[in-house]
Amino acid sequence: MRLRVDFHTTARELDWDHVLSPGRALAYSLLERGASDLGSSLHAQGHGSYGMVPFGYSAPVFPAARKRRGVYAAGGPGVLEFGSPLPEVVEGWAAALSSMPVIAWGPTAFIIDKVEAVEAPSFPSGRAVFRTSTPVVMKASGKDDSGVRTTRQAWCLPGEPEWDVYAEGNLRRKAETLGLDREVTLDAVTWVGPMRSFTVSSANGPGGKKPGACVEVALSGPSQTLSALHSWGLGQANSAGMGWIDL
Repeated sequence: MRLRVDFHTTARELDWDHVLSPGRALAYSLLERGASDLGSSLHAQGHGSYGMVPFGYSAPVFPAARKRRGVYAAGGPGVLEFGSPLPEVVEGWAAALSSMPVIAWGPTAFIIDKVEAVEAPSFPSGRAVFRTSTPVVMKASGKDDSGVRTTRQAWCLPGEPEWDVYAEGNLRRKAETLGLDREVTLDAVTWVGPMRSFTVSSANGPGGKKPGACVEVALSGPSQTLSALHSWGLGQANSAGMGWIDL
């Protein structure tokens, strides 16, 4: 399930460091207002046996803003989305936003016009094509060709040797976290965007930059699992805004 927030702002641009990074703190702030016990539990220990945090969010999108080179253009009407496969998370956000005329996206004020819940697609065929609007972040083994670990910060991009394996493993861990059938398969990577890095936040404050690339992937699996993944995101760092799936 997703929550679509329609808003407007007088800001003409967003600092690149504030395109994604404010979202994590805002998501927890909304849960503190609308479902405080749930928010505290997710922040402290995550959900399920892997301790994962099952929510994600989009970057703010400004359909009417004129694009300018080197700038994340803003202004006028905008759209922001939050999503989670746990309905109680989305309900908590909605409860908080029902009494908030303005939200702070970092230093920028977004004046709320409408908040709407959107159900995830059902995928009755057991197949899905997901395209992300924010980069998918994955870490690989960090091992060289001889099997020796050479680094612990082994960022892996789509098209590199271990990406498919680790991306599929991440999907299956998410399914297990939610108590769903884990037999989901990454069938193909059908498009890869340019590598991008975004500043994100972490559980302990600033989280630096994470690199990745937007992707389009074809998946197959149980329809309920695909629907839950659509509300969560692809890859790692979804609660920091990475791997958000377009509707």
